[in-house]
Amino acid sequence: MTRAETSPADAVGTGRAGTGGGRDRYLDLLRSLALLRVVIYHLFGWPWLTVLFPSMGVMFALAGSLMARSLNSPDRPAPSVIRARLRRLLPPLWLFGAVLLTMMFTAGWNPLKDPDLGGGWTNASQLLDYVLPVGAPPYPEHLGSASGLLDDTWAEQAAGPLWYLRAYLWFVLLSPLLLRSFRRWPLPTTLAPLALTAVVGTGLVRIPGETGNAVTDFAVYGGCWILGFAHHEGVLARVPRYAAVSLSCLVMAAGLWWASGHQGPDGWDLNDIPLAQACWSFGAVVILLQYAPSWRELPDGLRRWDRWITLSNNRAVTIYLWHNMLIMATVPIIDQAYDLPFMASDRASALLDSTYGFWMFVVVWPLIAVAVLAFGWVEDAAAGRRARLWPDGRRRGRARRRAL
Repeated sequence: MTRAETSPADAVGTGRAGTGGGRDRYLDLLRSLALLRVVIYHLFGWPWLTVLFPSMGVMFALAGSLMARSLNSPDRPAPSVIRARLRRLLPPLWLFGAVLLTMMFTAGWNPLKDPDLGGGWTNASQLLDYVLPVGAPPYPEHLGSASGLLDDTWAEQAAGPLWYLRAYLWFVLLSPLLLRSFRRWPLPTTLAPLALTAVVGTGLVRIPGETGNAVTDFAVYGGCWILGFAHHEGVLARVPRYAAVSLSCLVMAAGLWWASGHQGPDGWDLNDIPLAQACWSFGAVVILLQYAPSWRELPDGLRRWDRWITLSNNRAVTIYLWHNMLIMATVPIIDQAYDLPFMASDRASALLDSTYGFWMFVVVWPLIAVAVLAFGWVEDAAAGRRARLWPDGRRRGRARRRAL
């Protein structure tokens, strides 16, 4: 299972340094593009998508910027900021975990006897990571039958992206310390994660098990999180653009050079090459934030997408948590087409076979819409807002027009 690529817990606008509060629609646009790219990547598995747009690095940077803004508030001490972040993240996880665990238990998974967990109550206690993900929530690598309704790796595919919640949790918990370090030693603090990745992400030092995975994730994306600090604090804007872009291109080139000689099973998929992912994401984030406009509204050419960008930002956690499971759900739905009378010929079946990925792409979006309607309200409850079924900003837009 490759790393999922988004930072859903920060589905609110991030004010740019010096602009005050409110939503920054440019950052909202980046977050929506990252979500879209994540779904497409998990649908088709195209390795070049990880180079085209490094979603994970971008989204960790946006999350870091938002965290810095919250910690900068004089009336919000660090413990209350951390509690607020966790309060927004955990209830959607609890709902998803309850559904997923019910499905796995019903399918016959017994964590007490799972050899991958080591068996016994001590190792089964890892299930508590579905409540507070200080570690990666466990799941069986194989469950059911390969000839069943779903592939026997369905549990791994559904639960695998939950690694992100562990990484996000630790970034949030360590942010007060990281921000203090950044303000005192900005350059060493920003570059330290890249140096750490060169140690733990290349095999030079091996840390076994989930601890090693957690340290590697922290190293790979730590630089992007701290770049979010730099963006909010205005430090990045003070670096001459020519210098920032030139050095970023060198870092990105170094990442591609490393990837060329250390490709994983999927070739140029940067998710399998930690040092390349760290360098490419770091450089891309610097460039995107260096050229970041401060949009309170989308420009005319993008305004047609305003509602969808608003919706995806308001329901980013829901989309992230459920999209992999919903991608798998498209398979038994599309398979019903083979039983239709006009599909009896070999030519018709071959046509469906050749366009299967396209139909998965078509079918998954209505399923995501159903998940938004069914489960998205939990995000509002977690944030202490009135529950909304479809928060695409339409009512707000109507109210604004009436006020004018």
